[in-house]
Amino acid sequence: MAYAYVESLLTKCTNFSHIKQLQAHLTTTGLFQLYPSRAKFLDFCAVSSAGSLHYATSIFRRIPFPLTNDWNAVIRGLAQSDRPIDAVAGFAQMLRAHCRPDALTCSFALKACARALALLQAVQIHSGVVRFGFGSDVLLRTTLLDAYAKCGELGHARKVFDEMELRDVACWNVLIAGFAQGNRPMEALELFKKMREAKTEPNDVTVLGAISACSQLGAIEEGERVHNYIRTKNLDSNTSVCNAVIDMYAKCGLLDRAHKVFDEMTCPKTLVTWNTMIMALAMHGEGVKALDLFKQMPHSRITPDSVSYLVALCACNHAGMVEEGMRLYESMEKHGVSKNVKHYGCMVDMLGRSGRLGEAYDLVVSMPLAPDVVLWQTLLGACKTHKALDMAEKAANKLIEMGSNSCGDYVLLSNLYAVHKKWPEVGRVREAMKSRDIKKVPGFSYVEINGAMHKFVNGDKNHPEWHTIHAKLGEIWVGICRLGYAPETEYVLHDIEEEEKENVLPYHSEKLAVAFALISTGEGRRISVNKNIRICGDCHVVMKLVSKMYGREIIVRDRTRFHRFRDGSCSCRDYW
Repeated sequence: MAYAYVESLLTKCTNFSHIKQLQAHLTTTGLFQLYPSRAKFLDFCAVSSAGSLHYATSIFRRIPFPLTNDWNAVIRGLAQSDRPIDAVAGFAQMLRAHCRPDALTCSFALKACARALALLQAVQIHSGVVRFGFGSDVLLRTTLLDAYAKCGELGHARKVFDEMELRDVACWNVLIAGFAQGNRPMEALELFKKMREAKTEPNDVTVLGAISACSQLGAIEEGERVHNYIRTKNLDSNTSVCNAVIDMYAKCGLLDRAHKVFDEMTCPKTLVTWNTMIMALAMHGEGVKALDLFKQMPHSRITPDSVSYLVALCACNHAGMVEEGMRLYESMEKHGVSKNVKHYGCMVDMLGRSGRLGEAYDLVVSMPLAPDVVLWQTLLGACKTHKALDMAEKAANKLIEMGSNSCGDYVLLSNLYAVHKKWPEVGRVREAMKSRDIKKVPGFSYVEINGAMHKFVNGDKNHPEWHTIHAKLGEIWVGICRLGYAPETEYVLHDIEEEEKENVLPYHSEKLAVAFALISTGEGRRISVNKNIRICGDCHVVMKLVSKMYGREIIVRDRTRFHRFRDGSCSCRDYW
């Protein structure tokens, strides 16, 4: 009776003043000493909008011998607070007080670990879950799975998942999202397939993880299958799902399909929807269309935000629309949108790509915000493109001052010295890399064949069909040389003989991927390659010639944009 009475009073508490009045009433009537009533009050005070976590914890400290639900109320409130790690500390304090936790205590503490990215504490709580006999609790194991996934320990997460006898949609979703967000997209898709084989029906959360994995891999065939499932189950009534599908098609190189989904959406288009579509156009070099869409936003009662301006600036950047980009950039404050470091970075890149290095440098040193490492790296990259050694050395020195240890910085500077045949300086940069144990990021490419993803690294001989692939490359080389190809050995910037440079060039990962696709797919089929770093100039030339030689459309998605090769030309118009 007392518990029901307290619960009815709590439902009438709409502000903190009511909470304090109720606490005084419970104390004077003695109801606060009754364990269920007290725990219910603490829980409400700790987590409701009318309550106060600080007030709840101060009351809790005055309880001589708090019981499990008292601890649960405070740990739950701390887990949802701005300092979730305090909930983990509370859990440890509870154990030291020799109060036995229950499954809910462990669940709240694990949720706190997930929010605080506290992996070590999650492992310790996991051992407690086993020791206290809660290992068979499906919801608790799902929470444990989520904690491991969010802390980036996907191996532990997979082990917990594999040991579960019963798996509900929450636990499948957690692991699929964990692999997708943890840059392990192939495993995310493998789990999505197993989920359907297990007759567990994916929901909107599941497909968001699967679509994200397809986006990362450029896995268009699998992406289309997931999209078909979405339409069959009417999951495209969810705006977030539609946004993800637009992004997936764009990142798989199918811009027209992305635009079709955008145009045919029956659910409301949000600011994120518009930003996603503008960014899709930007990545594909469609600057004019991107700006047209940006200008349509106010007519659709959508106010552009800082992200909208950023993606529109990116569109101008990739399309070489410098003057339009400058006008857009200068109009931001007039429309009440503040510039952040990313906007400055985009402008530095835009000016640098177009050869206006002096203006780019002036913008970096005069901006009101402190330039970050990325801004100086952007300027360094522009210096490499335009072979501006003096300014490159200024940017490199700034990066050294800021403590940057990115391999890309050293490689760009080394390559630029090599262009100018300053071999002692090349050696000095490489010695600096060795002394700092900085290793060059290896280039790799993915290509999807019949729903399976194939990965290639530079000089790859691990693929089971590598002999056939290399033979195909020989055929390609003969054909493109007849079309006037000459190896651009500038892109193998080492102090080695020209003949050796020419022997290295044919085995870049994207060339291997395209050769494999040519022998594995029928005539006229589009080839899509996903590459982890920027495509080099020689590969760019080769792709144009291969598209003409074989009559194939070749789409290469590199770290920054898309290149669509058709009949000997590229959609970037050689501006990249």
